[in-house]
Amino acid sequence: MLGTILLIVLILMLLGALPTWPHSRSWGYYPSGGLGLLLVILIVLLLLGRI
Repeated sequence: MLGTILLIVLILMLLGALPTWPHSRSWGYYPSGGLGLLLVILIVLLLLGRI
């Protein structure tokens, strides 16, 4: 249950950090790349059953 909530929150943060939105246009791809890495780690942990 906690893993699913974390996954949903992380996906929403990833979408908010994409440089297509006006508030994040000057950030570049750095924030979305970091959040994408966290998303991949969380998915791997979910698949392994660690969370």
